[in-house]
Amino acid sequence: MSYSPDGQHQPYRSEGQYQQQPYGASYTQQYEPQYQPEPPYGPPYGEPEEPRYEERRPRRGRRWLIAGVSVLALAGIAAGVMYHFEIPPFTDKGKDVSFGQPAGGGGQAGADGAAKQAANSKALMPTGPKAEFKNSMTLADGTHVAVTTLDGKKSGFKGKVWVWAPKEYNDPKFAKSGFPVMIALPGGAGYPNNYWMGTDLGLQTSISKWYAEGKSKPFILAMPVLNPGPDDKGVYWDGSDIPDQPKMGTWLTEDVPDLVKANFRTVKSRDGWAYMGSSTGGFASLKAVLKYPEKFKAAICSGPDIVPDSSLWKGHDKEKAENNPELLAKAMIDKKGSPDVYLAFQVGDNESNKKTLPDVQKFVATYGKGPIHTSLRVIPGGQHNAKTYVPNMGEGPIQFISKVMEGPVE
Repeated sequence: MSYSPDGQHQPYRSEGQYQQQPYGASYTQQYEPQYQPEPPYGPPYGEPEEPRYEERRPRRGRRWLIAGVSVLALAGIAAGVMYHFEIPPFTDKGKDVSFGQPAGGGGQAGADGAAKQAANSKALMPTGPKAEFKNSMTLADGTHVAVTTLDGKKSGFKGKVWVWAPKEYNDPKFAKSGFPVMIALPGGAGYPNNYWMGTDLGLQTSISKWYAEGKSKPFILAMPVLNPGPDDKGVYWDGSDIPDQPKMGTWLTEDVPDLVKANFRTVKSRDGWAYMGSSTGGFASLKAVLKYPEKFKAAICSGPDIVPDSSLWKGHDKEKAENNPELLAKAMIDKKGSPDVYLAFQVGDNESNKKTLPDVQKFVATYGKGPIHTSLRVIPGGQHNAKTYVPNMGEGPIQFISKVMEGPVE
């Protein structure tokens, strides 16, 4: 072959072609061997070369390697999809969850389900009967949000309750300790789910974080459904026993606490029992503590309604008044010897209902005295949603109630 002036190879030519060039045979004999393709350069340009066996082997190995990597990648994708859609064995959802048994000979439940323990103990061992909890989700620290269906013996209502215990609950140093309980109530329909049970809002991880920072007690969380059905027609039950309706007040203040006492080590006294809730769940939390101060000591009420306003109260003015936080608060103040309660309010200054903040401010100014201790955090730019309320709980409200509550205790 020859070179063109720009350095690019010219097409390969036959010996006869070279012999026709002016330089003659001597040129081809002298220079052509230098340009003949020798192994491993292969045949002349444009002619396919049959790969030698030695060259085919590594290519075949590469194909197997690529195929193996592809299979592993597809398997990983499939596992991720199965985990996302909660298909066993790639998820532990639905598996039985045990939150531990009473520790020590003095804490084991007797045959009748009642726990044997010292009379002067501040802790209450699980009373039984044991509920069947199924795992709803597992957190990064290994703790579980579990769910059970509770057939409320006192309310007659049957519904779901989610529970969670912090990792300290299974710490051997707390094996004989009773833990404080927070009953967490959602806003909106609160049915068929309680949105606090989801980990996207970070309530569980926040409790653990705040406890580690010394801001909070290590609360057990109980997260029941709030209503007996959806509120798609604007119907809700105000967390109350409205005549001729499911007894949601009894469900929230008796059946749910009884479930927790039956299955967890808790605090005997009211000093270990609190509520929290947002919107209508905030109203139900506020009302529960004011109506039953002998049972519950504190509540965090986020963007709450202050008075009952369900349409189901029509024709039941007496019962409606009995579930009005303003009237309940006034009665507590007027009654000598009422136990102290602690109400931590938080409201955004950009709530969708512009009456929420002034209504809460009025309640605090009017009833925040005597046995009723209040705090109010106004959240700059805060809106009427749980994503606003959870992080701001750690900026005052959780400390306010944790200072006056007990647990873990023995």
